[in-house]
Amino acid sequence: MVAVWVLFGILGPLFTAPDRLTIPYSRFKAQLRDGNVSKVHFKGEKVTGQFHSAIAAEASPAAAGDQAGDETKPEPADTGTHTHFMTLRPPVTDDQLMPLLEEQEVMVTSEPQEEGWWQYLLLAALPWLLLIGFFIYMRNRMSSQFKQMSSGGGGLFGVGKSRARKFDRERTHVRFDDVAGLENAKRDLQEIIAFMKEPATFNRLGADIPKGVLLMGAPGTGKTLLARATAGEAGVPFFSISGSEFIEMFVGVGASRVRDMFDTAKKEAPAVIFVDEIDSVGRVRGTGLGGGHDEREQTLNQILSEMDGFEPHESVVVLAATNRPDVLDPALTRPGRFDRQIQLEMPHKKAREKILEIHVREVPLADDVDLANLAARTVGFSGADLKNMVNEAALLAGRQKKDHVAREDFDQARDKIILGNVREDFLNDDDKKIIAYHESGHALLAGLLPDADPIQKVTIVPRGRSLGVTEQVPERDQHNLGRAYLKHRLTIMLAGRAAEKTVFEDMSTGAADDLKRATRLARRMVCQWGMSDELGPVTFRQGESHPFLGREMAQPRDFSEATARLIDHEVRRILTEAENSALAVVQEYRATLDRLAAELLENEVLDAAQVRHILDDAR
Repeated sequence: MVAVWVLFGILGPLFTAPDRLTIPYSRFKAQLRDGNVSKVHFKGEKVTGQFHSAIAAEASPAAAGDQAGDETKPEPADTGTHTHFMTLRPPVTDDQLMPLLEEQEVMVTSEPQEEGWWQYLLLAALPWLLLIGFFIYMRNRMSSQFKQMSSGGGGLFGVGKSRARKFDRERTHVRFDDVAGLENAKRDLQEIIAFMKEPATFNRLGADIPKGVLLMGAPGTGKTLLARATAGEAGVPFFSISGSEFIEMFVGVGASRVRDMFDTAKKEAPAVIFVDEIDSVGRVRGTGLGGGHDEREQTLNQILSEMDGFEPHESVVVLAATNRPDVLDPALTRPGRFDRQIQLEMPHKKAREKILEIHVREVPLADDVDLANLAARTVGFSGADLKNMVNEAALLAGRQKKDHVAREDFDQARDKIILGNVREDFLNDDDKKIIAYHESGHALLAGLLPDADPIQKVTIVPRGRSLGVTEQVPERDQHNLGRAYLKHRLTIMLAGRAAEKTVFEDMSTGAADDLKRATRLARRMVCQWGMSDELGPVTFRQGESHPFLGREMAQPRDFSEATARLIDHEVRRILTEAENSALAVVQEYRATLDRLAAELLENEVLDAAQVRHILDDAR
């Protein structure tokens, strides 16, 4: 007990402080001037010290209010005296303080204003605490992620997690009724949807659900739209992803995403997986620089493995789309993987009319718009091209503040898509005359030769890369072309050059594109279609698509140099005969050629009726 009191006596002064009176700074200055201050200690803005003679505390404002008759209850007043004080220096410079302290011979001490030791400790330890917490968090996360990776999950930071977007029936509003044409493709897909909805109907007959459906076709033929319609009709979970989303910088990420996507689809079976642009990962293996360890090939191997792993009771169908079926790996397209391969062709005339009817549902049309005629004039247009044409026509009408979209708007939109925008080039009179006779030569031969496609319009208004155009529209979709028809096409292509030679006794660069297209057509007649009597029924390979790059890398020949010279001779002979035929017709109908050129120079554009009227007079 004695020791406790001794310890308290030693340490007590360290933990106890004198009873200080808090006074205003002005009172401190007053006491200093009166010589009543003996010691002063400065610590930052805080000033503590000791008086020679004890002073009493001033009356509080509450006590003063009570003395004035205020009803506020006063606080207990400090009636004692104090020898120690504390005050705060104002945040302004007091230049009189130190001279006054020296004058009164006051003992002055000071110390820097420092924070507590615990604050320094906290600031020093905070970065280390954060770093330790981060490592603990990462250890727990990596542990769980590596477990998922081993089972086909997302991997570190979710890198290997599938990015497939899930669509339910309520989230997509496209149905098969919104897809014009493609009846065979819709029939095949409807059968698969029916299998997924009522598998017992097919299982009792021993049928198994197809594992994969490959949609093949040129860009814009409706592959993705058909897949969206399938999602709307299926009424089952639909997972959509692009083939490029599997590929990352690190090898194995794509395969992990494939596993995760198939695992998710199997859990929600029956389900449909749609892989757009599958050729980005499904190209022929062994063609890359990385060999078998290439990331793309690892992803393809995992897709093949997952499709082989489907159990008979797992109703999961893989729907894929590509416009390059020639570069796909044979293991991907064999039966048992993609059991059905559906070819989507360019829409025919009736299909184009139905597509136009779908796209103009929300477009107010003028009375002069004939969708059947418009469909006939858009040979070679895909569904995407038709949608673009309708949108361009609506934009042109809106630009002119119209209430309806008229036929002229569709005509301008069509010309803009096929030929490009009107150029602002200024053509002098000589150039316009040459172009007028060049296009008149095309129009003359197109109107006089039998079995030629009817003329739709002739113009010398520069558009895109062309200075003039003679537009021909076939009356029907043609899938089989005869040699006579092709020879007439060559003659019409070279008629512009023939007109220039006849009228100006010279040739210009305006026939460059005509010569290019004519030479390509003549070479195909000789090398691919066997339409040369000299060479006979033989085909000659002129190029080969590289399976990795998808481009023609070289021109390998499987024939001799003598045969190559004979091919060149036959191509030249066919083109020369076509040009001589064009020259003969142009010279015979020179007056009609002059009249067509004069009308073009005056009006710049001639429609089918105007051209037909001039040609009828010539006959």
